[in-house]
Amino acid sequence: MVPHLVTALTGPLLELEKKILDATPAIERWFRLEWQDHSPPFYCSVDLRNAGFKLAPVDTNLFPGGFNNLSAEMLPLAVQAAMAAIEKYCPDAKNLLLIPESHTRNTFYLQNIARLIKILRQTGLNVRLGSLSEEVTGPTPLNLPDGSNLLLEPLVRINNGRRVGLKDFNPCTILLNNDMSSGVPKILENIHEQALLPPLHAGWTVRRKSNHFAAYDDVVKRFSKLIGVDPWMLNPFFGKCGHINFSEHEGEECLAAAVHSVLVKIRRKYREYKIKETPFVIVKADAGTYGMGIMTVKDASEVKELNRKQRNKMAVGKEGLEVRDVIIQEGVHSFEHINDAVAEPVVYMIDRYVVGGFYRVHAERGITENLNAPGAHFVPLAFAQPHALPDMKATPGTTAPNRFYMYGVVARLALLAASIELEKTDPNPET
Repeated sequence: MVPHLVTALTGPLLELEKKILDATPAIERWFRLEWQDHSPPFYCSVDLRNAGFKLAPVDTNLFPGGFNNLSAEMLPLAVQAAMAAIEKYCPDAKNLLLIPESHTRNTFYLQNIARLIKILRQTGLNVRLGSLSEEVTGPTPLNLPDGSNLLLEPLVRINNGRRVGLKDFNPCTILLNNDMSSGVPKILENIHEQALLPPLHAGWTVRRKSNHFAAYDDVVKRFSKLIGVDPWMLNPFFGKCGHINFSEHEGEECLAAAVHSVLVKIRRKYREYKIKETPFVIVKADAGTYGMGIMTVKDASEVKELNRKQRNKMAVGKEGLEVRDVIIQEGVHSFEHINDAVAEPVVYMIDRYVVGGFYRVHAERGITENLNAPGAHFVPLAFAQPHALPDMKATPGTTAPNRFYMYGVVARLALLAASIELEKTDPNPET
């Protein structure tokens, strides 16, 4: 079911949609060649924003936690994609160990894990859950809203300490759904003859959003040349600033200068395209997720005038970790609405395949605000339905499948950027 969507169907985005649709054969070949040189992460989700005059990713998550928000129709597609991914790492795989986040009392998150297990079991794998939490010392059942339950078990080193598994379970592959915000768990270090997906350096201990968007910048420049568009139509400007301490007012000059620099670039583009909206940037932690440590800024002076409550909000991210590095990202308005509430598309991928997505909808947030916040709800997208194939003859902006196809293209650009980002930050690159 396609959600009732009110979107910006005028302006440059229509031209961009037309160019993408016209270039579909060239685009798909381009991606096919890119995947010969770069290996995609096992899975990925990408938050997009559609401003009518541009469509850009604003966040790329390598440990996606919303599989429960995808439509049931996408399951066969997700199973096929998961099969393709598993075959790369362990073709004869029989057992897979799934390691979730430690805050496993969140019922929405547990439903995500249940959906992920369902997908993986359909590929022919025995799937069990291993916990990094010290509180889990034996088999621990967790009840789900539908009356079913999940069984968490403590991790142990097996095979003389060379591998990680459960007491009576020796997996070929370990799939992490834990972003390691608080550091790399010791038990996962120095394992042998076992695929660990995604790799440890994909976690927020090592990963930085600024590295990702630097890689995305390079990818988009090449892609935009292929289809003949301004890269800015698909790409948010960004800057970064380190050595920040919001509580102690440290790094304010650096932050104000970076905000000013990005705003100047945005204003120049707005003048070029005669865009009347007010430019803004999003300042957020360079590492971490969960919509924490984020603020909207429209003038550089604002970062020097934060009150105590605002500073406290910006100072701490997930797991209570102090925010010391920030990315200053061009703000992309979200002119999509569902029932008068602001919406942004989130695209899910397994391996190199788009397997579904949803709209994140928030009735209490504006078009310039972060929607990944308490109070958000989710409406599935129709990627997996047969009629979601793009209609090359349709007028741009008139069909949801064409718009969804464009979302999938931009999300795959971010996926490719994530692949390159992980290659560049790999502590043990292949020689």
